[in-house]
Amino acid sequence: METFLHFLLHLDIALFSFLNQDIANRLFDVVMPFVTNEKNWRIPIVLVWLLLVVKGGKRGRIAALLVIPTLILTDQMSASVVKPLAGRIRPCHVLEHVRLLVGCGGKYAFPSSHATNIAGFATIFALFYRKYTILFVFIALVVGFSRIYVGVHYPLDVLAGFLLGTGCGMVVYYLFNLLNVKYWKVNID
Repeated sequence: METFLHFLLHLDIALFSFLNQDIANRLFDVVMPFVTNEKNWRIPIVLVWLLLVVKGGKRGRIAALLVIPTLILTDQMSASVVKPLAGRIRPCHVLEHVRLLVGCGGKYAFPSSHATNIAGFATIFALFYRKYTILFVFIALVVGFSRIYVGVHYPLDVLAGFLLGTGCGMVVYYLFNLLNVKYWKVNID
């Protein structure tokens, strides 16, 4: 088991180096720091949220409502629970020759909170708007890739964030459905 973990960590570092250094290019050097900056997502997220509330009908209002506990759950699980337990240090703090295109951030890397949060959003939206699932997955993948490209996360940090965020989104959706069937009986179709 220890040999497998050692191999996995070696592979993770090699993949990080490939994605952070070997495929570096001028276009990504501009686009990925923009994508990875959560401040650049605030206005689009608020606009989409308001659009869902105002024009989305019952389905949109419920989806907008469910992203709130999803964000709280994903953010707390990744930043306050798993990161301190895992204790994995960011690559920009421990590796030499990291192409760091943004500030290194906090000490811990695993899982990526960006990846966890965006996967939670993507899960909720995909469950309510299935025909746009590919778009939601694409956005999550680009955000996750950006975290590696800018030098602040290993690929396994992002993968773990995707898994945790998807799980959190599914838990929120499941609990909503459970309560809806038992108490509210809201038809969202």
